[in-house]
Amino acid sequence: MAKELTLVLRGGTVIDGSGQERFIADVGVSDNLIVAIAPTGKLKATEEIDCQRLVVAPGFIDTHSHSDLKVLNDPSLFMKVRQGITLEIFGQDGISVAPVKEEHKEQSGKQLAGLLGTLGRPWPWQSVAEYLLALEQAKPGVDCSYLIPHGALRLWVMGMEDRDSTLTEREEMTKLLETGMREGAFGLSTGLIYPPCCYSNTDELIYLCRKVAELDGRLVVHIRSESDYLVEGIQEMIDIARGSGVHVHISHFKAAGKENWAQVDEVLRRITQAQAEGLKFTADQYPYVAGSTMMGAILPPWTHAGGIEATLRRLANLVDREKMRTQILNADRAEWDNFWKWSGPEGIIISDIPSGKNQDIVGLSVADAAKLREKDPVEFAFDLLLEERMGVSMISFSQSEDVVQRIWQLPYVNACTDGLLGARPHPRAFGTYPRILGRYTRDLGILNLEQAIYKLSHLAAQNLGLTGYGLVKEGYIANLVAFNPATVIDNATFSNPRQYPTGIEHVIVQGVAVIKHNQEQGRFPGKIVRKHVVM
Repeated sequence: MAKELTLVLRGGTVIDGSGQERFIADVGVSDNLIVAIAPTGKLKATEEIDCQRLVVAPGFIDTHSHSDLKVLNDPSLFMKVRQGITLEIFGQDGISVAPVKEEHKEQSGKQLAGLLGTLGRPWPWQSVAEYLLALEQAKPGVDCSYLIPHGALRLWVMGMEDRDSTLTEREEMTKLLETGMREGAFGLSTGLIYPPCCYSNTDELIYLCRKVAELDGRLVVHIRSESDYLVEGIQEMIDIARGSGVHVHISHFKAAGKENWAQVDEVLRRITQAQAEGLKFTADQYPYVAGSTMMGAILPPWTHAGGIEATLRRLANLVDREKMRTQILNADRAEWDNFWKWSGPEGIIISDIPSGKNQDIVGLSVADAAKLREKDPVEFAFDLLLEERMGVSMISFSQSEDVVQRIWQLPYVNACTDGLLGARPHPRAFGTYPRILGRYTRDLGILNLEQAIYKLSHLAAQNLGLTGYGLVKEGYIANLVAFNPATVIDNATFSNPRQYPTGIEHVIVQGVAVIKHNQEQGRFPGKIVRKHVVM
């Protein structure tokens, strides 16, 4: 006898995530699984939702999230759920919260404040397993999974030293990596503009990625340069894929700085050639011309060696400040990503200051904030980082809408938010997926709806190695979204970012309606998705 259905989504236009044509059907759920897809009117359940005139699709997957700490204080994650996101992947950019030694917790918390915010209490974990347990106990509103941050491995083994790793240190990092993957992580992330990841060389990454490949994981990477050395940054990843066999996934694929937009032609040629060789190479992207990260990223890499206290000492030293200033204002081609050169002080927006101080300048450009403080913009930025102990987030404008649209059409690129969640965040944290469905799909027609939903769901699952997710198909996890294709749109803007979208009517996580008729239901059924590896 068939299992009793607990939920039916009735009469919707199903776009199943495969890229195939839409069809009208009922979708039947039993507990947390999709168990039936049938002609409308054929299925009965204890709970039914009328989806006529709505598209029913797989729940969207955010392959680049920064909710690592936010979820522990606000497990609802409604800024994501309201977009139709039902699964997030934490541990991005090589800098996150586990594994971590007890003696490094305070330092890590300070370093990450501009990216992840703060927990407000001591971290109760050290291992990946313990962090995932903390997530589980928080009872999140969405499913959550994790990547092991390269920077956490380096910090554990080497501290914040600016040097190549030894063979012994690589072996120790590899053991930590394997332990974390066997505890449930889906692979390794690195952020090669962020300390201590930026102090590693290609050989170190190849060494670590051999283990990632052995365990069928992913290398998810913020490349070493998204600007002047974009081609070289992509080539390094091709070399790592070739040298280790790992599946490389490029985070927030972009070209930053007007003078670098033309590099995209050569970058795409090299990726196509690598894929033709059989190398596994994918990417994700957010649909905006501005990025967002920690404001400390404006400083040259050498300033971060030794950790946050060493950086603060350099910011307080007049000789070091002058050296930093000279590098930041140098318009020559640079091997590090010089945000100041791309965006200028007018194009760098102060998006969050978690300390609660200096709130009058949150939302202002560095140029305008410097005028308010009656300071030179560079000196103002240095002073702010020093006063706030590096705990500042920023938004930086540097990209081309034409390049954004070109990258979005690539068959191996899925969507992500890369959403930082501060006081005045980048609007991508609230609007990415409805923006794709409304502006890029319905209004601009860059892709059709079947293609777009494939990129938001099944392609994302494939790119990150998630099984059982991303399709409206019998036997798959019942993570679903129902939206109005005629009205769906983002409402979040750079000036008013904390706005929920229009048109996302119902969101189902693990078979439970968390949004119903555009209303929050007070249910938090999210699971921790662990990668299971045969021992």
